[in-house]
Amino acid sequence: MQRAPSLTVLLIAGFAGASLAQAQTATPAPQAAALSSEAIKQREQELEAARAQQKSAEEAQAKLKAEITTLGQDRTQLNQQLIDTAANVRTVETKIDEAEARLQNLNGREQEMRTSLDSRRADIVEVLAALQRAGRRTPPALLVRPEDALQSLRTAMLLGAVVPELRGRAERIASELGELVALRRNIATERDQLGADRDKVRNDQTRLTALVDERQRQQASREKDLDAEKTRAITLSRQVGDLQGLIAKMEQDLQSAAKAAEAAKQAAAASQAAANAKPGPAVFKDRSRTSPAIAFVSAKGLLPFPVNGNKIRDFGGSDGVGGVQKGISLATRPGSQITTPCDGWVVYAGPFRSYGQLLILNAGGGYHVLIAGMERISVNIGQFVLTGEPVATMGSTSQVASILATNASQPVLYVEFRKDGTPIDPGPWWAANEGEKVRG
Repeated sequence: MQRAPSLTVLLIAGFAGASLAQAQTATPAPQAAALSSEAIKQREQELEAARAQQKSAEEAQAKLKAEITTLGQDRTQLNQQLIDTAANVRTVETKIDEAEARLQNLNGREQEMRTSLDSRRADIVEVLAALQRAGRRTPPALLVRPEDALQSLRTAMLLGAVVPELRGRAERIASELGELVALRRNIATERDQLGADRDKVRNDQTRLTALVDERQRQQASREKDLDAEKTRAITLSRQVGDLQGLIAKMEQDLQSAAKAAEAAKQAAAASQAAANAKPGPAVFKDRSRTSPAIAFVSAKGLLPFPVNGNKIRDFGGSDGVGGVQKGISLATRPGSQITTPCDGWVVYAGPFRSYGQLLILNAGGGYHVLIAGMERISVNIGQFVLTGEPVATMGSTSQVASILATNASQPVLYVEFRKDGTPIDPGPWWAANEGEKVRG
């Protein structure tokens, strides 16, 4: 952390002597040579530590790969690990957001205090000079930290070396310096925790990447014509002009999407009897399912947002380009993890016109969930995904054209629900605690 130059100059001016400065700048030649040798030794130690760290990372990667391969033999365990790890990543992302907000506040308070102390430099110089005379001894030659000034003030007051009229001024300065010292400790603690959280999210993201790769490897082995399907999907997407046409085109002309649509139709018919039930979150616990846990219409009040973020546009409001918002827009952190808000089959995954990368899920019962604005999608057309399963990651800037007019530098995720091709308000489907999150 950089110290305010004015405070440093003040304290140095009060206590540093010219003779000390000269002594510090005069370095004998043998000492310089010793320092050079010490620097070389330190560089060798750093290089050795880097090699050890690289070896450790390679061993950890090999161990993780073996573990993931073993997990991949059990679909239920793989799904469980995917969802749990994605949830861990999103939890730590939230903690990082909160820590950064606290740090910003603490840094602002520190700057205010330093500005206040800087504006009273004359008073501080006078008080410190008086303390030096009253103590009848020379204070440290170089006093550049608030902690040192605070200790000097406290020591003098405890020894009774401050006259009554000076004590009040010294106590006020000591109080401000004490608050500044405590504030700096809080900042250091927050930064340490933030660093630990960032390390954890990097480790979790590495694990998540390996899990996703294994899931997609298995998917590819089941779908021999996967690459051809992807190419055909992109070709078909260029032949339509809107989302309703895209959904219809995919589910009619693309083999894997048509299979997914038929599976969604059958699952919806099978769960129709339970459509009026009032299930709770526990209904999603079965990781081995191959169809939606409940009918989509019965999932109201249960679905999680697909990403951590702040809602910047709501359904029915202005879309920023003169139209009406047909879904919701969530401002996110760069690189945020995207998870599925519901069970469903992927009927489209790829670029589409002004939406950037677009993911469409058939949730059954005539419902579709559209998610756009990601930089990278990690699922394939025809794939069945579970609620909370990782499916994509955000980039560092906005990918959706309708968002570019407001803040192109901020990643934004767009989410839209449709029933029989018509956009509907997704509000009733979100879990109650999600409404609390987006207001933050």
